[in-house]
Amino acid sequence: MKAQFIRYSVAAFAALALVAGSAVKAQAPKDIVDTAVAAGSFKTLAAALQAAGLVDTLKGNGPFTVFAPTDAAFAKLPAGTVEDLLKPENKAKLTAILTYHVVPGNVPASQVVTMNGKEVKTVNGQSVKISVNGGTVKVDGATVVTTDVKASNGVIHVIDSVILPR
Repeated sequence: MKAQFIRYSVAAFAALALVAGSAVKAQAPKDIVDTAVAAGSFKTLAAALQAAGLVDTLKGNGPFTVFAPTDAAFAKLPAGTVEDLLKPENKAKLTAILTYHVVPGNVPASQVVTMNGKEVKTVNGQSVKISVNGGTVKVDGATVVTTDVKASNGVIHVIDSVILPR
């Protein structure tokens, strides 16, 4: 009887530890890359980050604000563009495009909406133009469709088009 009680106690404790561990794991915030991958609509962006060698950078401490184009946004580019950019010989061009989507610091939507008409410097070194009209925010003409997707090292604002450096 005592042995059975101990077995049940150990089993109950193990189950509790497993459940508690899962809850803690589920609550642990993901970095920008893992957050985008988990969303499921950024497969092209994830592949591009990999090809450009930027995954480790965007998994770093940050903070970063990423204006992230969806797979549908990449699909708007002329046929063959993405495939061409993913080639090793185009890594510098791809890196320039991707870093043009990243602003250093954590810039939540509440701050972005106050930046109408402003130029904001990107990690690329060039600046994007923010415009706000009737609650719609655009970054270099791309519409922000989802805001404040929080990550452990910054924030993601989802955009409907790929923005290109000038």
